[in-house]
Amino acid sequence: MKTVDYSVLCAEAESLISGVGHPIANLSNLSALIFQTLSDLNWAGFYLAEGETLVLGPFQGRVACIEIPFGRGVCGTAAKEDKTQLVPDVHAFPGHIACDGASNSEIVIPLHRAGEVVGVLDIDSPVLNRFSEADREGLEALSAVIEKHVFG
Repeated sequence: MKTVDYSVLCAEAESLISGVGHPIANLSNLSALIFQTLSDLNWAGFYLAEGETLVLGPFQGRVACIEIPFGRGVCGTAAKEDKTQLVPDVHAFPGHIACDGASNSEIVIPLHRAGEVVGVLDIDSPVLNRFSEADREGLEALSAVIEKHVFG
């Protein structure tokens, strides 16, 4: 597994989306950037909040669930609790929704506008224990860039 320099990833993301007023296009490019930069992934993308439901947004990877209620699965839990979920083994996560049976680990970071959860960044891997504390910190920093330029 290659090491990711998250400061470089954040800078690349910022240069890619800064000043671009097309949120869906920005999220599409960001999902591609993440999918191409991080190793051992089978899904990287976004779910966007519509009321108390997360709806599938731009992504890279295998087909995915279209709607996830707040509080259900890893994504819904991240949205409801407004807290990053770093899950080393999704099969041990209570209420896990198996949108893709190949996923074994997952990290989900809530995204905000004016303090409210407006979506999540969801990244899945077929590798158990794929995501580290360094990944969490780096992806939370990337999420701050996303919030500023896409949802700000």
